[in-house]
Amino acid sequence: MSLYISSIASGSNGNCYYIGNEHEAVLVDAGISCRETERRMTRLGLTMRKVKAIFISHEHTDHTKGVEFISRKFRIPVYITAKTHSYSRLKLEPQLVKHFSIKSPVHIGELSIHAFPKRHDASEPHSFTIKENGVTIGVLTDIGTACEHVVKNLRQCHAAFLEANYDETMLENGNYPLHLKRRIRSDDGHLSNRQALNLFLNFRSPDMTLLILSHLSANNNTPQLVQDLFTKHANGVRIVVASRYEETEVFYVTNSDTQTLIPKT
Repeated sequence: MSLYISSIASGSNGNCYYIGNEHEAVLVDAGISCRETERRMTRLGLTMRKVKAIFISHEHTDHTKGVEFISRKFRIPVYITAKTHSYSRLKLEPQLVKHFSIKSPVHIGELSIHAFPKRHDASEPHSFTIKENGVTIGVLTDIGTACEHVVKNLRQCHAAFLEANYDETMLENGNYPLHLKRRIRSDDGHLSNRQALNLFLNFRSPDMTLLILSHLSANNNTPQLVQDLFTKHANGVRIVVASRYEETEVFYVTNSDTQTLIPKT
């Protein structure tokens, strides 16, 4: 069986990830405008009509900026924890709000979405795996440290969006104030390139075929640095770096292979 996945946007200016099958899809986070989300999806041949739910990982605006308008325009339910909803101050239509918990997966058609807690400086942050018929996709971003929940879920993934936020040397030598550097490096901050690589090397599934490195810092990282670092250790896994400025290709992920479905024009 197979799933189609794409990073619509990834970075501190906005995050949105598409995962779906032939009939239905979900967005994990909606951190860019409705208009730009539609524009990027259209370039890929994707349609909002297939999107049956939006899952919100936490309340930071780079994950929620577009959700109110997208949900209202297309009548899409928003799955969000009660605490995250409260802290986000999102003005969502009550009938479109669905609160989730880690106790049971949410079923959207044939898709099964599993939430799990993570370390990040938000009220109640979660990451997700999306499963269908033996194929598992992970969305693992905005992570301060690789806790047991992250490790357990990464081990199941055939493909994953994994945070590689900053290069440690660039952050140390950069012009961020000390308090911000400490926040980023903390266990409730973000994963460095080195931390992400260690997670990938030690805990990836033997069935993984695609890793999409995500949520890169604009000031403390470069796509080429991340690409070069991970490619040296890929061992057959396809390495893609997601951009804050444009969408990735759509990838067709099975339990044994990954292919590019639609090249960008």
